[in-house]
Amino acid sequence: MLDERSFLAQVSRLSPRGRSAANDDVHTNPCLSCGACCAHFRVSFYCGEIAGEAGGTVPPELVTQVGPLRACMKGTEHGGQRCVALRGELGREGIHCAIYEQRPSPCREFPAWLDDGSPNPDCRRVRMKFGLPPLPAITKDDGLDPGNTPPQHGDVAA
Repeated sequence: MLDERSFLAQVSRLSPRGRSAANDDVHTNPCLSCGACCAHFRVSFYCGEIAGEAGGTVPPELVTQVGPLRACMKGTEHGGQRCVALRGELGREGIHCAIYEQRPSPCREFPAWLDDGSPNPDCRRVRMKFGLPPLPAITKDDGLDPGNTPPQHGDVAA
């Protein structure tokens, strides 16, 4: 696993869209020593994401139907409770999603950092609720590019 500075350096090289999807890399994922959002938010999504539907991936046995077109991960029905797919101890290295490759869109799309390099306020708030320190901002002072500067000659689009 990368240390925090190495992870930030890798994230800074991503386009804003790529940085928002940085959680897709299981080897550099800051969530792998957190899990706070998985133990706090209601994970709700369209039923079309459930396996068995065209393009669906989320295992149906881990899902609760909450409306004609909406479902959520079991355990998160009322918010403030742990997702059934979360494994490990909050705030400890190795915490992970048992269905990481099949996780629903809210989990895939939740960014640890915003496009300007600042930590996601929702991430910060939930980490604090569980006694975890906030993620640092990605700033120019770090020598890292948070993605808010114009492209330079030689930059490669993500």
